[in-house]
Amino acid sequence: MSARAGNDGPRRCAWVPLDDPLYLAYHDEEWGVPVHDDRLLFEMLILEGAQAGLSWSTVLRKREAYRKAFRGFDPARVARFGERDFAALLENPGIVRNRLKVRSAQANARAFLDIQKEFGSFDRFLWDFAGGAPIDPRYRRITDIPTRNELSDALSKDLKKRGMSFVGSTILFAYLQAVGIVNAHTVDCFRHDEVATER
Repeated sequence: MSARAGNDGPRRCAWVPLDDPLYLAYHDEEWGVPVHDDRLLFEMLILEGAQAGLSWSTVLRKREAYRKAFRGFDPARVARFGERDFAALLENPGIVRNRLKVRSAQANARAFLDIQKEFGSFDRFLWDFAGGAPIDPRYRRITDIPTRNELSDALSKDLKKRGMSFVGSTILFAYLQAVGIVNAHTVDCFRHDEVATER
């Protein structure tokens, strides 16, 4: 399946629900744009982990509640969560209340901080790991896009060794697309060429 045109004209990736303004805005303005901000990289890491087994639209609709519950996705604050924080999170209907996912945020935050300390920033670690520049496989159809690749396999293995969880290869391949390391906009999507020029 190739890109589809909505009523507003532009052709978009075939997976985008054209009747969902929130999803359209995410696709058109954010998804696939190279990210170099550590706070946003941490946010997307937690949200992609929360999405495991669910639809992205479910998590997208809960994003603002996540931002509030997870202290603006400040990894230093999440790393200090205590039992009262976890109890409150598991009672919060605004987020995905999966005990393992909620608990993983603290371990992931601590590993994230360790990476920042070792490399200077998570941004540097992640982009160096990926070769320093966005990857553009030039996917023609949605069916050409795999669920994982060698990079996501290697990154998953590395992050698990550092103590992270909910960072399997499939989750991380979605993450790499979201933060612009892999340009997974199909070539007939209006955003493909725009994103390809960004670094």
